[in-house]
Amino acid sequence: MTVAETIRQKLEDSLQPERLDVVDESHLHAGHASAPAGGESHFRVTVVSEAFEGQSRVARQRMIYKVLAEEMAGPIHALAISATAPGEA
Repeated sequence: MTVAETIRQKLEDSLQPERLDVVDESHLHAGHASAPAGGESHFRVTVVSEAFEGQSRVARQRMIYKVLAEEMAGPIHALAISATAPGEA
């Protein structure tokens, strides 16, 4: 399973999102000192979930980081997050 597939599976299982986009942006960082040769290190996620209702932006990000703790300690170097509740602009 790729890192992107793992991210998708874990976020789907834990947050049951209405919308989930996982984009591997590793190619944008190729050649940088922090970018491993194999890629799959820089991601952007967009998550729309009822689990975020009433939560602050920081709390939402912490929820995602908790779900992806193992990946953040390993293959993920950077993670850009957009986390909203349904109906938020």
